[in-house]
Amino acid sequence: LAPDLQICRKMKTSRCRKVREPQSNSAQRRVLDLYSWQRHGPWWQELQKVHSAFFFPFFLCPQQDGFWIYSEYCNNHLDACMELSKLMKDSRYQHFFEACRLLQQMIDIAIDGFLLTPVQKICKYPLQLAELLKYTAQDHSDYRYVAAALAVMRNVTQQINERKRRLENIDKIAQWQASVLDWEGEDILDRSSELIYTGEMAWIYQPYGRNQQRVFFLFDHQMVLCKKDLIRRDILYYKGRIDMDKYQVVDIEDGRDDDFNVSMKNAFKLHNKETEEIHLFFAKKLEEKIRWLRAFREERKMVQEDEKIGFEISENQKRQAAMTVRKVPKQKGKKRWWL
Repeated sequence: LAPDLQICRKMKTSRCRKVREPQSNSAQRRVLDLYSWQRHGPWWQELQKVHSAFFFPFFLCPQQDGFWIYSEYCNNHLDACMELSKLMKDSRYQHFFEACRLLQQMIDIAIDGFLLTPVQKICKYPLQLAELLKYTAQDHSDYRYVAAALAVMRNVTQQINERKRRLENIDKIAQWQASVLDWEGEDILDRSSELIYTGEMAWIYQPYGRNQQRVFFLFDHQMVLCKKDLIRRDILYYKGRIDMDKYQVVDIEDGRDDDFNVSMKNAFKLHNKETEEIHLFFAKKLEEKIRWLRAFREERKMVQEDEKIGFEISENQKRQAAMTVRKVPKQKGKKRWWL
């Protein structure tokens, strides 16, 4: 992979650079980040020791987190191709890329072919390691390293696929938001990218203390509250949101609650760690309460993993989702995707 990335890097630094750079350089930045990690990572020297049989531990060192650069690259591949397509409509960039190709004495191949190479190769690593493990004796000194390296790369590719699935799902989230009446505040996609769980519960919020029936949509970072229309039960009205980054989930036993002075069954609380505000929820069944508690744990885990690997939705992806929603005709009586 390094030679392909070197080409991209040299295109950036070549003397043909006097062509004005495009406004959006995020795709180029992903290429350079990937090149820098591969070429200048602390484990690079270990890979150069071809005489040593013990080169698999580099998969297991702390720098393995660098493999998440592949995830960022793969999920931005479509944006990169779209940006390239725009540039190739300008004759100046056509001449620039062709000059770079001739300067590097490269074969006549489309640039999007080079952009695709990292995507193809990251998918091959688990297959190659699995094949190597198959023909490595279990008593060989390399066996445990190969097995561990295979586990790491399978996890990386699994996470790449998961992120791809989430990015493909943002159109549905934007479409759902557009269907909710009286929406207020920021868009869901400004902070969230996944609907984790949804359901209807009774809800009491201090200082009002009045029991209300609401439909709750738990996304990463936030939970949206909606009210069903009295006649058209498939129509939702926006009634607020809860910032999950500021709240702690508290499981409570059945009995009487001192904060709200009410009897509780299948209940739990959300407690604001900064303002001491409390939300009290009542599930209809114990199984439903357990499912909600599990969903809250999943939400926190997702947020932590996203922070670790730097997952975010680009502004271009948000715009594309908004454009898709505008193109979709509204259909009466159509079943909602979240039901």
